[in-house]
Amino acid sequence: MATEYSGTGDPARSLALLWRTRERASRKGRPDLSVDRIVRAAIEVADADGLAALSMRRVAERLGVGTMSLYTYVPGKGELLDVMLDTVYGETARPDHVPGGWRGRLAQIARETWNLYLRHPWLLQVATTRPPLGPNLIARYEYELRAVDGIGLTDLEMDAVVTLVSGFVHGAVRSAVEAAQAAAHTGMTEQQWWQAHAPYLEKALDARRFPLAARVGTAAGQEYQAASDPARAFEFGLARILDGIEVLIRDRPGAAAADHR
Repeated sequence: MATEYSGTGDPARSLALLWRTRERASRKGRPDLSVDRIVRAAIEVADADGLAALSMRRVAERLGVGTMSLYTYVPGKGELLDVMLDTVYGETARPDHVPGGWRGRLAQIARETWNLYLRHPWLLQVATTRPPLGPNLIARYEYELRAVDGIGLTDLEMDAVVTLVSGFVHGAVRSAVEAAQAAAHTGMTEQQWWQAHAPYLEKALDARRFPLAARVGTAAGQEYQAASDPARAFEFGLARILDGIEVLIRDRPGAAAADHR
């Protein structure tokens, strides 16, 4: 469940910060502070303690300055969150050449996004239906569109495919993030949890009453040594999504020439 929403700050001030069209520091600003330093400190706070812990006060404490000094550079938390998002969007690799044609390119984008969420789990707590329209987000969107340009899709279908892949990753990575957080919170890995619970589950699960759950659940548990394997589920789902996109373009004029683009 999202706890914050992007795009809640003042639009003019957010865009000025995102595109760095106006450095807000005045002569009264601290020479050792900048928008970039503040944003990086805010990301570190969110990475370490989650988005609920993020506040202007916590960021100031991390920087060793007074809270009010931040407002010379960043108007408020809403604008700060927009710049945080755009900053981490700039972390994803965007190689010019990816093997495997459009499937390989979309798979590379999906895996980069998966890893981005693992590095910054707080991203799952931000609703971005009103995205921060900063340079890194626009550059990322441009790169994603290039992955499917010229393969037989209309402009609207290109946008829909990019949105589909992004939405899939967002949903799939949640279980991986939650598993990592559970391990950190309990001090027990998924494998350790499974090994502790599996013997009791085998005794309690009535195969006559739940034949499919018993059969499939046992096979999955033995294979994963956990209740689930988020990374494997991600790769399986990604392959099926790519299969579906391939079906969409397969019978269109020029599809054969576009297969390896």
